Amino acid sequence: MALLQIAEPGQSTAPHQHRLAVGIDLGTTNSLVASVRSGKATTLTDDNGDSILPSVVHYAADQTIQVGRTAQALAVTDPHNTIVSVKRLMGRASKDLKTLAEHIPYQFNNDNPALPRIKTTAGEVSAVEVSAEILKQLKIRAENTLGGELSGAVITVPAYFDDAQRQATKDAARLAGLDVLRLLNEPTAAAVAYGLDSGEEGVVVIYDLGGGTFDVSILRLNKGVFEVLSTGGDSALGGDDFDLAIAEWLVAEAGVTELNASLNRQIINEARRVKEALTDADSVTVSLLLGEKNWAIELTKDKFNQLIDALVSKTLASCRRALRDAAIDKSDIKNIVMVGGSTRVPVVRDRVAEFFNKQPLVEIDPDKVVAIGAALQADILAGNNQGGELLLLDVLPLSLGIETMGGLSEKIIHRNTPIPVARAQDFTTYKDGQTALAVHVVQGERELVADCRSLARFELRGIPPMVAGAARIRVTYQVDADGLLSVSSLEESSGVEAKVSVKPSYGLSDNEIEQMLRDSMNHAHDDMEARKLREEQVEADRVLEAIDAALLADGDRLLENDEKSLIEQSRAALSALRQSGTAEQIKQAVKTLEKTCEGYIARRMNQSIHDAMAGHKIDEYTTNKDSK
Repeated sequence: MALLQIAEPGQSTAPHQHRLAVGIDLGTTNSLVASVRSGKATTLTDDNGDSILPSVVHYAADQTIQVGRTAQALAVTDPHNTIVSVKRLMGRASKDLKTLAEHIPYQFNNDNPALPRIKTTAGEVSAVEVSAEILKQLKIRAENTLGGELSGAVITVPAYFDDAQRQATKDAARLAGLDVLRLLNEPTAAAVAYGLDSGEEGVVVIYDLGGGTFDVSILRLNKGVFEVLSTGGDSALGGDDFDLAIAEWLVAEAGVTELNASLNRQIINEARRVKEALTDADSVTVSLLLGEKNWAIELTKDKFNQLIDALVSKTLASCRRALRDAAIDKSDIKNIVMVGGSTRVPVVRDRVAEFFNKQPLVEIDPDKVVAIGAALQADILAGNNQGGELLLLDVLPLSLGIETMGGLSEKIIHRNTPIPVARAQDFTTYKDGQTALAVHVVQGERELVADCRSLARFELRGIPPMVAGAARIRVTYQVDADGLLSVSSLEESSGVEAKVSVKPSYGLSDNEIEQMLRDSMNHAHDDMEARKLREEQVEADRVLEAIDAALLADGDRLLENDEKSLIEQSRAALSALRQSGTAEQIKQAVKTLEKTCEGYIARRMNQSIHDAMAGHKIDEYTTNKDSK
């Protein structure tokens, strides 16, 4: 007799029902959606059999919204209302757009500096809303192809995306009506697509050069765990910059002096066509309509390689830093995976092979490899692949810390720590009777809070009044699998608690992340000296405050004039050095003051014991002790 199968509560009674989950590559230039069908991950196509959806959205005055190739065709004739490469704007604040301004034809409303809005004839839209329109189209394509409602999606993001950019991506998915199972780093998805997770253990490099972003990740597969050892990259470097390099050369060669938005888009589109043609050809004829005259010039592959040489070198510099961060030698690398349409450029493949002394893997279409890997992961997370035991450990791009006295940054979770992760650290109060604690969450590698990025602030109130240093406050940082942070603080004796989910204002670019890392290395010695000075200044403040309180309480009663004068002299010396002395000078001044006060402190302690025992007999304490 066969056993009847009973489903888990809330699950379908059909024992073999396949949950519809997809992987989405939300790209700068193009986007794709893929799913596992009949055990194989494939990209899903539209009615014309095209799997690639250009990441372009057009807004018309009649409120019509077009996405994909129809929108792309309007980029030249209506550039102000046709949004391209919106991924570069995700998580960016108004101040960040200044670096992109010369290549962006859009007009922005900066009333909310944290979330600038693009002005179109259909109204103002944010980068999050534009991305949501792209995701909606991919969702419709998937549901039409798979024949049902999606249960969830894995969406890929550059490994170097920070909290703000990841949160912006999740917000866009929510607007599109998608349930995000996981935000997955694009390089990790590529490794999954190549099946490197099921091969021999070893180190893998993912070189991901897309339309607008570049990422490099060093991964290690060890005992079934896929761990990201280090990441690097540039969120403003990609195939779009190759196009711009060609476009700038064309403008110079053609002698164009006035460049309006329409002509700019025409030149960039032609530059892109030429770039793609040079993948197979040795030279291509470029043709532009300048006014009423056709202008043409030949661009050779050698000249193109010269134009983009510096850009390719920038990607290799990121690779060098990633290897150093991972403490990996080139000889340790087992495979190199090429991801992104821009890796089709022959000189890119040649330079990468030369740099790593190994031929990279290019068998899977570089445009599709990320979506395919995301689909495989989505299939596991949806519960369809019960044998899927792949564990993906991504890492934090920057350290997360907390501000302590003196404006110091105490790191709670260090950069390149695998996520998800939780870390806790105990702190205490600074002053007697302190009943509240200000928690300032910061991100960065520098020793001083002023040199790091502020993420969030909140207060823990209701701490029982105690002497300074007696309270025990546990601060816990938790980073989920999507790289999003929550912070809680708990005073252990009373149980009072406060917490915050860090929803960062969109704004930290990957260029800024890279600059922060570079600054932390360039200023390492200065930062340590500055930290040492601040720590001694905080200690000096503590000692000065304690001495002042003691002198006010009983200095006149317990001190002779000469002794009091010596203490005041030592105190004045410490106070002066607190403002202008070195860390070592302050440390010595603290020791001098403490030594000067030794006799006074001893008398204070004796007096405290005498006051406490006044009116009692010694046998009272003996009896109490014996009764225990």
